[in-house]
Amino acid sequence: MIVKNYSRQLQILIKPSLIKVIAIFSLCCCLIVSCGQRQSINSADPNANNDRITIGTTLKLRTIDPADAYEIISGQLLQNLGDTLYTYKSGTTKLVPHLATAMPKVSQDGLTYTIPLRQGVIFHDDTPFNSAAMEFSVQRFIKNGGRPAFLLGDAVESVKATGEYELTFQLKKPFAAFPSLLTFAGICAVSPKAYEIGDGKFKPDTFVGTGRYKLAKYGSDSLKFDAFDKYWGEKPVNQGIDILLLSSSSNLFNTFRTGAIDIAYLSLDADQVRSLDEGAKLGKWQEFAAESSTVSYMTLNTKSKPLDKLEVRQAIAAAMDRPLINDRVLRGQAQPLYSLIPTTFDVHKPVFQEMYGDANMAKAKELLTKAGYSAANPFVLQIWHPSASTKRALVASTISALAKLKMDGIMQVEINSVESPTLFQNIEKGIYPAVLVDWYADFFDADNYIQPFLDCATGSAAGGCEKGASQGQGSFYYSDRVNQLIDKQRKEANPQIRKALFAEIQDILGRDVPFIPLWQDKDYTFAQKNVTGVRLEPTQSFPFWFLKKQ
Repeated sequence: MIVKNYSRQLQILIKPSLIKVIAIFSLCCCLIVSCGQRQSINSADPNANNDRITIGTTLKLRTIDPADAYEIISGQLLQNLGDTLYTYKSGTTKLVPHLATAMPKVSQDGLTYTIPLRQGVIFHDDTPFNSAAMEFSVQRFIKNGGRPAFLLGDAVESVKATGEYELTFQLKKPFAAFPSLLTFAGICAVSPKAYEIGDGKFKPDTFVGTGRYKLAKYGSDSLKFDAFDKYWGEKPVNQGIDILLLSSSSNLFNTFRTGAIDIAYLSLDADQVRSLDEGAKLGKWQEFAAESSTVSYMTLNTKSKPLDKLEVRQAIAAAMDRPLINDRVLRGQAQPLYSLIPTTFDVHKPVFQEMYGDANMAKAKELLTKAGYSAANPFVLQIWHPSASTKRALVASTISALAKLKMDGIMQVEINSVESPTLFQNIEKGIYPAVLVDWYADFFDADNYIQPFLDCATGSAAGGCEKGASQGQGSFYYSDRVNQLIDKQRKEANPQIRKALFAEIQDILGRDVPFIPLWQDKDYTFAQKNVTGVRLEPTQSFPFWFLKKQ
């Protein structure tokens, strides 16, 4: 964090001749000090400061305990500090064994997963890794009651060490994407000597795992990772990583431009990205851009009047102008999105483009007229967004301006904001009619963009969702057919059959409009010219172990 020190200013009256003497004396001192510093640097090992990489970010770190970590920054750090059973081959979306030595052996009923484990692995505290340690890690993830505990808790009936290097999961229901779920960074191996199982027993500033880096320091404004010299696999090409947690995008922007950090990684404002992009084109530094799987969307509360009317929700969908939002607000640093499933997956189907297009104001007015609205009796859309999100405030203002300009008074937009913690505490209570938010997937599978949005355990078509995923997202959407399709795709192992199931789900999503997808992010990372090995993986991970300074 950049800290400004303030001190009192002393006003001293000095004769002009004395000023000259002091100036000459000061200049001589500066020259002596400069020469001394230059000599010290030149006489040192030229590679002495090239073995560590400094990364700056504005992402807020709450905890690094795998059983409670559920933010983007903690996930990225844990991917570098820890090892999961499965991971993805670098540069691809191919699932490969990691602490496991092979893909799981799955029972015919799809409920039992038997996984062989790697031998010769040790934890950062020198504790040997085996199936008992992995069982402990999984049990702790489920039983300690952290924010991501439901990911395994909802899916797993039991987990047991069935051999010294064999782990067996028993699932509650068949789940074809279960190996992908096991790549979630929090489901990593942790040392049984360093942690304990118990509700709420977390260690937010500690990590003892098996990964390429050991946690050497955890501070409020910085972290230090040291390369783990006993790592079982491919070791880092650097000696360690220093992470600065900066207070604002302006601090990140300026700290990078002055060369005080090697890499600027999440998050910069659109104008700052554009400025650094121009600098990269001039050869001042390097730019790395990658298609992200983070999606931004509008949640529509299907139980909130008048959004309980299908025609009203469809009218809102028709009125959206994604290309304009991407151009004016996002500065072209995203891409329009027409399904909750991003284009990263081959099952993506652009149903909102097919059904509504963009800025289809004629259709929007027709639908609102059918719902009983007119210029004399306008429909008022209340849009809420997190108060700290300048981006979403501008998106809401753009939607409001479009309605005012092109909807002939039949539709008006009212914009409201609230702090993020309050928003996410209240969204499942049905307080907000429409909300602008985003979604960063827990694991890399299309299911994670459908089940957490549209599934509902308890409810009815008439009363909406009373308990379930869609209620938690604030849409309260309920559909028997969608519930059935979600259940089928989760059981289905055949990719083509699964793709057809996802296609039908997306068609229903477009027709019923409980959510309106708006854009899919692009990730931008900037590195100084002497840094090599920057890789933004298609699965959204950022491996630090390839980074090196020339």
